[in-house]
Amino acid sequence: MSFITGLLLIDAPASALNNLGQIEGERYENVTDIKVIKTREGTYPYVSAQAFRYWLRKTLEAYVPEWRSAPTFREEKIAYTDANPIRYWDDDLLGYMRAPSKRESARTKREASAEISELTPTAETVTRAAPFRVSTLVSIAPVQITSDYGTMTRVEGKPVPHEHQFYRTTLKGLFSLNLRAAGTFTYINRTGFLNLDEPRVEEAKRENLEHLEKEKAYRLPKEERARRVAALLKGLSQLEGGAKLTLHYTDVSPALAILAVTRGGNHIFAHTVGADSKGLPLIKLEALAETLRVYQDALLSDVFVGWTRGYLDEQRERFERALAADGALSGWQTRIRVMHPREAFLAMAEEINKNLSWLD
Repeated sequence: MSFITGLLLIDAPASALNNLGQIEGERYENVTDIKVIKTREGTYPYVSAQAFRYWLRKTLEAYVPEWRSAPTFREEKIAYTDANPIRYWDDDLLGYMRAPSKRESARTKREASAEISELTPTAETVTRAAPFRVSTLVSIAPVQITSDYGTMTRVEGKPVPHEHQFYRTTLKGLFSLNLRAAGTFTYINRTGFLNLDEPRVEEAKRENLEHLEKEKAYRLPKEERARRVAALLKGLSQLEGGAKLTLHYTDVSPALAILAVTRGGNHIFAHTVGADSKGLPLIKLEALAETLRVYQDALLSDVFVGWTRGYLDEQRERFERALAADGALSGWQTRIRVMHPREAFLAMAEEINKNLSWLD
């Protein structure tokens, strides 16, 4: 199977991108802490995969016109999407879980909803393991957390104090997209694989989807699947989101990204970027060279390196020198393509459209 395998760095110069909310027991009532991983080495800020996926969904809805998001519905304490990957691109690529509710109150609420006509009937619990996978975005090095103290002074009487945490770091994240799973929907009676129940199977038949009887699956045409993958890549190219933007305004679009189409789902670039002795980002040329040598037979595409000028410029010059005949990456001059991150994601989208066999 083929996968888009990618690594990205987010430059967070003074940020609080994912928070815990108000914390009890602090010295002030209005205190917001950030999410961190505490280890013996120190404290690592992080952004949860759930938060990242939320940013991506909102970016796709706002900036990718062709993207089709599923309607959502809420029943008391649970919420779900329509869970129809045939119609909706986020249900296809980002996964879902939906169970039929047997409660009378839920049925009444659904029937009273204006969206009821859009909802797909659900005969049994359907789940889909997302073809798009993303890691937690974690600081590349431990950092000192800063607490910012402020007051609300536009009121009469004593000012109201508040406090929040923020940090300065680079966040590293990994992502992977299973190209065969994109646009392929199984009806295997197992958690994560019962993508289609009977009503959805009937819809697949009406839409003339290809039936993979041996695999117990239905599949969209390759051109449609490639369009969905390309749209997801467009969203990643201009990612927006994060908490405390009115106070810290962090650009969360990738400052640096490395991506390629690989055979197999193991992440070959995971250890090619780390931190130096000062906690600053370090592109590990020897590690990248070894990875490319060892996995040469698994690389189906060129390696796209998206690198924003103005970010780690000295390392970019070092990287480009490494591509020379006597450099650490010699022999890869024609296979490594360095450009702006947005261009890298869009170039990958073009490659998917040109190489539909990767979707097999």
